[in-house]
Amino acid sequence: MQHFRLSFLVTLFCLAIAFWWGGAVAVYIALILAVLEVSLSFDNAVVNAAVLKKMSVRWQHYFLTWGILIAVFGMRLILPVLIVSVATGIDFVAVAKMALEDPATYSHHLESVHVEIAAFGGMFLLMVFFAFILDDSKELHWLGHVEERLSTLGRLKAIEVILALSLLLIMRQWLPDVIRERALVAGISGLILYVIVDSFSELFEDEQDDTDVADIMKKSGLMSFIYLEILDASFSFDGVIGAFAITQDVIIIMLGLAIGAMFVRSLTVYLVNKGTLDQYVYLEHGAHYAIGVLAGIMLLSIRYHISEVVTGSIGAVLIILSVISSIRYNKKEFIDSGRED
Repeated sequence: MQHFRLSFLVTLFCLAIAFWWGGAVAVYIALILAVLEVSLSFDNAVVNAAVLKKMSVRWQHYFLTWGILIAVFGMRLILPVLIVSVATGIDFVAVAKMALEDPATYSHHLESVHVEIAAFGGMFLLMVFFAFILDDSKELHWLGHVEERLSTLGRLKAIEVILALSLLLIMRQWLPDVIRERALVAGISGLILYVIVDSFSELFEDEQDDTDVADIMKKSGLMSFIYLEILDASFSFDGVIGAFAITQDVIIIMLGLAIGAMFVRSLTVYLVNKGTLDQYVYLEHGAHYAIGVLAGIMLLSIRYHISEVVTGSIGAVLIILSVISSIRYNKKEFIDSGRED
């Protein structure tokens, strides 16, 4: 429980503020939002853990300190306000006041840029999914020969970008004329951002001839940190917008999502420290498939409304199935090793 001690303290603090702000009802709504955030972001925690375990202790510490502040205040409070400000041309401070004093109007403005948010986040997450599933160096395949054959496509240079852009162009033809260009520009922007971050990460990892190893580690850790924060932002977009379906009180939304974000961070550390990804070998697979489903749902949500309950349920089912498959794999390995002995 020590991994979640800080999360419980933050929870008590946030619920105390919620009670002061709106009484018992506010506390109840904040808890609902927290549960929603955790359910939607569990797969995010697994992927975070896969990246975090490769980072230095120093950058892991940064992820758990500054990363928390960025996740709670930056991604779930400041970023949505900034998006509305840029999209509407309204001053940032004025939008912040609107969020507090006129949340219905703020919610309307935030919903009006859903096309851009869904296309940007959807394409970024799609690239995360493609990068994993099309990795030709991956030796363990959850879906057997099907996944193994897909991974061989990774030998083709830039196949992830080709597939993502092809899908975006197909999707563009399916969208109404009034939002086609908006979705295309936002989708390409999400793809470009992923390529930039991923390219810099690989650049710093491959600089073997550089004499300043510490500098390489620092740069590599920084790019991994940035990657994790962008990944978190992609997950948080839909959560912020979906929260307005439960309440329009921005303070309660921030408190509820803050609790959820804190538990996701604690869960990430737990997975790393306990070696859960090594014990449950298909857990990372399940998380990436859940991310692929989320990416598809975000892109579909540009035109159709899809409940967050559906998204969370599919992700949970994939995670559970991956855990079951991991247990079966471990039993099989144990039996086979016993036979060899």
